[in-house]
Amino acid sequence: SSGINAEYGEVDAVTSTSSGEEQLMCIKALNEWDLKGGNSEWRQKLDTQRGDILTTEMKNNKCKLAKWTVSSILAGADLLKFGYVTRSMPRSSGESIGHSILATQQFIPKQFAAQISLDMNNAWGILRVIVDKCMQLKDGKYVLYKEPAKPVLRIYKVPENTFEENEDSADDED
Repeated sequence: SSGINAEYGEVDAVTSTSSGEEQLMCIKALNEWDLKGGNSEWRQKLDTQRGDILTTEMKNNKCKLAKWTVSSILAGADLLKFGYVTRSMPRSSGESIGHSILATQQFIPKQFAAQISLDMNNAWGILRVIVDKCMQLKDGKYVLYKEPAKPVLRIYKVPENTFEENEDSADDED
C-alpha cells in the first residue's frame, strides 16, 4: 500500500473541511458479490436502501470492517470512507471489463466502531493474548491462521526457509 504515513499507520488521502482544516482519510472498497453474473442488486438498491446494504456487509464481512476500522483509528484518521464497487459490463465469458464505484459513504472511525460494536479495549486484549501466546513459543518461524467463518486462530510452526524466495528462481526471472 502506498498510503500517507500518519501518526501510527497509513492513511490514503488528505481532504479539507470548509474552514480549510486538513483531515486524514482511510478509503476502502466494499465489493459486491454477484452470484447471478451481471445483474447488480446494488445498482437498484443503493440509493434507497444503503443502510440495509451496509448492514449486510457488516454481517458478512465483520472481520474485514473491524480491521479497517481499527486500522483507521490507529492511523489517527479523521474519516473512514467506503466505496460501493460493482463489476461493470460483464462479458459473456463471465469476465468483467472493469469496476464501477456506485456510491461512497464516510464515517468518523470511532463512531463507526461504536456502530459495529467494536470495543478497542477488547481489540487490545485480543492482541495481548496473541502476543503472550507467541512469547511462550520456542524460537522459530510461525504462521498465524484464522479459520474461515470460525472464531478460531491457529499458530503453526513452519520450516525456517518458508516464504523465502529461492535465489535461483530470482535469477531466472531477470
